[in-house]
Amino acid sequence: MMEIKSILFPTDFSDGSAQALKYAVEMAKRFGSKLYVVHIIYDVAKASGWYVPHISVDEMYKDIQEGAKKELERFGVEELSGFKDLERSVVTGVPHEEIMKLATEKKVDMIIMGTHGKKGLDRILFGSTAAQVVRYAPCPVLTVRLPQY
Repeated sequence: MMEIKSILFPTDFSDGSAQALKYAVEMAKRFGSKLYVVHIIYDVAKASGWYVPHISVDEMYKDIQEGAKKELERFGVEELSGFKDLERSVVTGVPHEEIMKLATEKKVDMIIMGTHGKKGLDRILFGSTAAQVVRYAPCPVLTVRLPQY
């Protein structure tokens, strides 16, 4: 019998994420799992190696982090109400790398995340985070697509 004691749920606050959250919550309830809900702020400097120490950039990320923390508190508030074993966090970095790091550190048993039909520049910048996670994850990954209307 497989045990799923902990689930990592990365969110970007999109509709795809909201859809995937339903699966994460349902599974966490069914298995009595701890749920780690994380939002990753994409760090362009880290991704590109262009980092120039600059106070205004650090300040900017601080502001973005504050905003993201507030949004994370609001995200999925209905689905997550009454859910006790929950840990929310906001980190800055390259999304798939941070997801791997967290999955490994927290020894999670499963990652559940939404996928996106991103187009254009977004696609080039982010690639598909879900595809990278599926490729490199230390545990099973459940990806959830938005139903196509």
